[in-house]
Amino acid sequence: MLLSLTTWQVVADGPLRRADERVARAVVGHGPARLTEFLADLGNMQVALPVLGCAIVWALVRGQRRAPLCAALAMAAVPLLVVPLKNGIGRSGPLTDATGYYPSGHAATAAVAYGAAALLVARYVRRAWMMPVAAVSVTAGTGIGLVLRGYHWPLDVLGSWFLCGLLLLPLGLTTWGSARAGGRAGRPRSRQRPK
Repeated sequence: MLLSLTTWQVVADGPLRRADERVARAVVGHGPARLTEFLADLGNMQVALPVLGCAIVWALVRGQRRAPLCAALAMAAVPLLVVPLKNGIGRSGPLTDATGYYPSGHAATAAVAYGAAALLVARYVRRAWMMPVAAVSVTAGTGIGLVLRGYHWPLDVLGSWFLCGLLLLPLGLTTWGSARAGGRAGRPRSRQRPK
């Protein structure tokens, strides 16, 4: 629903799009250039895919089968969905008249790669809650970097996040279901001290 609303606002030049463009124009160029460029680069496939690849291998070594497949399929779906949307919508970028900016491929890559990696690895770490927090932080940082550098409008990033939430849902259900079915199978057991 949020993806549909965002897409509709971008296509129909609705009030959200106008507010989006005002906000972006006000913030482009703010922040330390090296930091914002680094954050934006976290959405590059050369950075995000190796992180996901390591998590997939780790999950396979630990005996998971369905979850790594779901993660790989979610990542493969990113260009299959993002590219046609970019071409069909044809939104220009903040600093250029070139088109193809909505939704953001970099934001989508970051969301799926880091989100899926967190879901695959979380059950094997002591503080499992830290993995999704880290994934959301890195993904948010990527989106902020993309907007501050002027590579994307804020709605480009939000649209990607809404799309990727849908892509990560099957993986989340698979990992949650397998954790419940196996108790906490696969999770390192804490050693109890003798009394």
